[in-house]
Amino acid sequence: MRRPKSRTFRKQQKNNEIEEIETLNKWIESQKPESGTNPLSLDPLKPKSPIGRIVDPLTGVASFSRYAGARKFYELPLSKRTKNGLEESGFKEMTDIQVASLPHALCGRDVLGAAKTGSGKTLAFVIPVLEKLHRERWGPEDGVGSIIISPTRELACQLFDVLRVVGKHHTFSAGLLIGGRKGVDTEKEKVNELNILVCTPGRLLQHMDETPNFDCSQLQSFLAREQVLVLDEADRILDIGFKKTLNAIVSQLPKRRQTMLFSATQTKSVQDLARLSLKDPEYLSVHEEASTATPNRLQQKAMIVPLDQKLDMLWSFIRTHLRSKILVFLSSCKEVKFVFEAFKKLRPGIPLKCLHGRMNQEKRMGIYSQFCESQSVLFSTDVASRGLDFNKAVDWVVQMDCPEDVASYIHRVGRTARYLSGGSSVLFLMPSETKMLEKLEAAKIPIELIKANKKRIQPVSGLLSALLVKYPDMQHLAQRAFITYLRSIHIMKDKEVFDVTKLPIDEYSASLGLPMTPKVRFLKGKKGSKMVLEKSSLLGSEISDKENESAIAKEDLLVEDVKDNEAEKVILLKDDIQDAGQGIASEMGDVMPATRVLKKKKLKINVNRPVGNRMVFDEEGNMQTPFAMLADKKSGNILLDQEQKDEYYKKMREELKQVDKEDKLLQRQRLREKRIKQKMKLKKREDDDDEEDEDDISGSEGESDGNRKRKRSKVYFHSDSDDGEREETKADAGLNKESFSLAEQEELALKLLNSMHS
Repeated sequence: MRRPKSRTFRKQQKNNEIEEIETLNKWIESQKPESGTNPLSLDPLKPKSPIGRIVDPLTGVASFSRYAGARKFYELPLSKRTKNGLEESGFKEMTDIQVASLPHALCGRDVLGAAKTGSGKTLAFVIPVLEKLHRERWGPEDGVGSIIISPTRELACQLFDVLRVVGKHHTFSAGLLIGGRKGVDTEKEKVNELNILVCTPGRLLQHMDETPNFDCSQLQSFLAREQVLVLDEADRILDIGFKKTLNAIVSQLPKRRQTMLFSATQTKSVQDLARLSLKDPEYLSVHEEASTATPNRLQQKAMIVPLDQKLDMLWSFIRTHLRSKILVFLSSCKEVKFVFEAFKKLRPGIPLKCLHGRMNQEKRMGIYSQFCESQSVLFSTDVASRGLDFNKAVDWVVQMDCPEDVASYIHRVGRTARYLSGGSSVLFLMPSETKMLEKLEAAKIPIELIKANKKRIQPVSGLLSALLVKYPDMQHLAQRAFITYLRSIHIMKDKEVFDVTKLPIDEYSASLGLPMTPKVRFLKGKKGSKMVLEKSSLLGSEISDKENESAIAKEDLLVEDVKDNEAEKVILLKDDIQDAGQGIASEMGDVMPATRVLKKKKLKINVNRPVGNRMVFDEEGNMQTPFAMLADKKSGNILLDQEQKDEYYKKMREELKQVDKEDKLLQRQRLREKRIKQKMKLKKREDDDDEEDEDDISGSEGESDGNRKRKRSKVYFHSDSDDGEREETKADAGLNKESFSLAEQEELALKLLNSMHS
């Protein structure tokens, strides 16, 4: 049984810690590097030179060793707790970004760090965070002392693991706050007691808005303490997708703080830096003068592949690299789902997995962990392109779809050849996208253009056609993959590279196994294209995740609703739209021709037709003038002056306005109920899809579920309705009829007849 430490021992330990902190503060202050210098350019410290406090034997004057330019962690003014954590984790020598940034960060300066992917940026800000709080003796009662923000949940989990390993000897409390998981109420109870928060922007803002007493703007200002704010993958967090969220977060943080930004492609925008209130930041780009912008151990290749041959090339590549760990990037979630499901049923001989932003958090983390530990193929969107470090090295990064820009390319290929390991990447470019090669070469990215061995290509389009016949649900998924890919090309900003009018639409549709090209109305008025794409103004229901990350063109793309804080695209599925109107219904009819909507005939009105007069009859059947009902019955005078007529018209107008207001209110309420019903159906459908995906992860299991066809209620359309909306289903109509008794129906009919006579 372990004996508790005595009071004397605890007091001695506390005194030693206070003495250590005083020594560290003097060391940091006396030898801090000059502002504007890069310690990486200084001569490294001699191995045999004394470290730390140095006392001159002749004069007895004490001084400290220089730590700017140090190459090993023990040469830095770090606490014993941090040094023990680093040593036990196997960290001894520093990387270039750590050598350059740690001396400036340790003395409390704002830092903008830019370095290649896999170069050790995480430790470059984790160590200063731990040391800052340790030297200021931050405790549980002091609340939040540091906030580390990551754009994606997976990256936040990875950062939290590094923080937990390196800082395990410290007594700080740290918490991981990410979306997509339950337990928000539990977080709210404990978040005020945490010293370090590792979080995504949306979840942090949620706690700032909802959690009682969670106030980051009054952090021990009377003790002259500073909070530390860290943005990992800063260029992604500072872009338009997180702009509103980040502004709201920064507005609730104290002005006096230390801010550090790190990324492989760092921003220099004055506007972005002004938003964060940076004070004289140190810009440290350690690889700015390097000959390449990507890791030196990375072999990069590109291939010109026509759009209709991409799947054949990808299938052939996987079949010839069955002993490799492969990460495949595609542009949309629906593409990922279709390629994963199709290849899984074709059984390439290697486990398959997929990762995209529409998965729930538990499943995403499970797949990430499985891919880290196994040799398999992972199909993913750009949600896995930033910061993630897979434990066992990724052998190949395959970019089936061209990245949006050079920065996206750098982050994608950065998943391999990390730190001291090697790796390879291959980029599939269509003939219309060859301009991207020039942009990559201009950005100092050495990429080799190679040709495929046509003898080793295994066509897969014929197998996909048979697959779509065998599994009817796959055809709908292929259609949505087809639509979302074209949409992703259409919304790209760089029109020099991405031109949807140059794509072989029909050939691409056939390569997916579709019997005919879906007639999605896509690029209206553009030359050289048979398709027309029109942006719809309908609002859909909210779908989780763009922390991610990317927010990237997401799913069916019939409807999009971009949120300012997450830049996520919100989609309404075609089968769940109930009251979208005749225009959208006909657009869906072109994709799913099983249900048609007849066009309403336009009523032609002859403006020169004779105008009739209103006839009013008394109880005896005699015709009267229209205003006879307002006449004075005693005098028998039926002639009205203009004032009486105007008063009557005014009264009638007021009555009509009131009735019209009531009708509009009733109509809005009815449409709101229908929209809620749509959202519930969409959520139920997504939950069903996620449950089916959880049963099938690799290509060797879960074949039987593919034959199940989801049963939907039949929907009927009525072309003579006033608003062209869909009518209720048969089941709903039956319930409505049975809910009225015979007496109620008679009473309703009498009311209608009376209203017509009146």
